[in-house]
Amino acid sequence: MKNFVETHLIQNFAPSLLNRDDTNSPKEAEFGGHRRARISSQCLKRAVRHHFKDASIFPSEELAVRTKRVAEALKEKLMDLDKDRDAETALAVAETALGGMELIVSEGKTQYLLFLGLREVDALARVINDNWEALPKATGEATDQDEEGQTGRDKKKAAKEKISKEIKGQLDAALDGGRAVDLALFGRMLADRPEKNIDAACQVAHALSTHAVSREFDFYTAVDDLRPEDTQGADMLGTVEFVSACYYRYALIDLEKLTENLQGDWEQARRVVSAFLTASALAIPSGKQNSFAAHNPPSLVAVTYTHEGIPMSLANAFEAPVNARQDSLTRSSITALEGHAKTLYGCYGAPAKAVAVSTEDTPKDTHLFERVGTLRELTTAIYEALDHSEEQP
Repeated sequence: MKNFVETHLIQNFAPSLLNRDDTNSPKEAEFGGHRRARISSQCLKRAVRHHFKDASIFPSEELAVRTKRVAEALKEKLMDLDKDRDAETALAVAETALGGMELIVSEGKTQYLLFLGLREVDALARVINDNWEALPKATGEATDQDEEGQTGRDKKKAAKEKISKEIKGQLDAALDGGRAVDLALFGRMLADRPEKNIDAACQVAHALSTHAVSREFDFYTAVDDLRPEDTQGADMLGTVEFVSACYYRYALIDLEKLTENLQGDWEQARRVVSAFLTASALAIPSGKQNSFAAHNPPSLVAVTYTHEGIPMSLANAFEAPVNARQDSLTRSSITALEGHAKTLYGCYGAPAKAVAVSTEDTPKDTHLFERVGTLRELTTAIYEALDHSEEQP
């Protein structure tokens, strides 16, 4: 990895429960000997993926879907391709085809979530449609008789043998990533088909609070609007935990891997980087937003482009928790981040381009990143820096 883009965000959220654990508590981690609020990387990536879709940044065919219900999606496409097909047969053939690819369907679902580009789903449907007469019309699920004494590997082998090698080859060829931008960024793993895995071009760190935190509790009550007037007390009560924290967020995009995942399309890779930067700044996890409405954009979005050097997270700027007694928590966090970046870049080399947009009025003598006025100016600056790079992937 020698060509990469890194993002460093400082984002202060009002009381919220954006990401919770299995006990419905805010996620946490210990860092620097202190408890910190945490938002998982998976949560942040999901918010970015949904922003791509909801903001119509890319056409739907350039995106991917994560699902266990790909057989149902194929059924619908097969029925669209031939209006005379009935749903039961279309679903059975779709399940048989997936089984032939060692993706067993049971009760309408694959064994695990599949991350597929929508172009891949379309391509699979076309292969099935083109080979309709040659594909068995029985269900792809194993029967009770088939299951007796069979291991999972046996079942997959039996399902694989239901279709010809030629058709299987066509189905396998359809699983090429489909140039889906979110699939190219975040990758996928197919446990049964490791050769179809796609290494992620984007690494996303868990967001950590720049300061120590303690969880708080909201005790809530609700009253039945139709209760008799002489009835006292609440009809529902409970507690919900929440936290308020200023987070440091870090992510990295490997430009060579991104271009490879997009089948060599460098111009598309540049557009994906710009879209990712925009989505990272604007997309907010949806957890408990109806209860807390914590719609707080980042106070600092800093981006670097490096074509020689090593990736450098700035999380250690907050190993000693920020103390907000003398200044605002956000401004103190930004100052600490830029100070730590100056030290790191002095030791290991500065990036080719370092630009930031900030809502906070911090002293100019502490600025390390070149300041621009808007998020659009920031994404344009990075886009142009990639265009003029002498070391394109």
